[in-house]
Amino acid sequence: MLNACSAQNSGSGVRHLGAPIEGYSHTSDAINRFSVNGNGGPNVGPHQGGGKQNCCVTLPVTWQPGLTVVVEWEKDPDPLAYGSWPEKMFTDAWNERMAEHSKKYTHHRVEVEVAPYDALGVVSVHFLPCNEVKVAAGTTRPGLPNHPYQYSLNMEEPDQCPASPKD
Repeated sequence: MLNACSAQNSGSGVRHLGAPIEGYSHTSDAINRFSVNGNGGPNVGPHQGGGKQNCCVTLPVTWQPGLTVVVEWEKDPDPLAYGSWPEKMFTDAWNERMAEHSKKYTHHRVEVEVAPYDALGVVSVHFLPCNEVKVAAGTTRPGLPNHPYQYSLNMEEPDQCPASPKD
């Protein structure tokens, strides 16, 4: 893992470093797990994000035009369902119900552009309605004026999502 966070040079002479990954779910869905270029990010509760980071995804130290990453994720569209189940948590009956519940999880994969940055920082992955994903990787944080994405954590899914590329 330490090699992923060390400096590397690509064949083009561009210097790369490993950057920590954090996620933000801007909807009522939980992100059970996600990855950026195959490197895992932390799970993210509904309408939550930040604070938890996993190491690392390797990106250029300075942004390059056309820079993209592949984000894969598993989403639970009803993450609070178990709160109303009558079974006692973690019993065989509860585990059976959870196995049924997990069949409703959805899996997604998308290649997404990374927002321009001057210096590499924390890679923040924003999960938006309609399975849209935005990625920033600069030294700014969500909520600060110079962060490229200023989305509310309390976004709602529209009744109909626009046609999108296949997940």
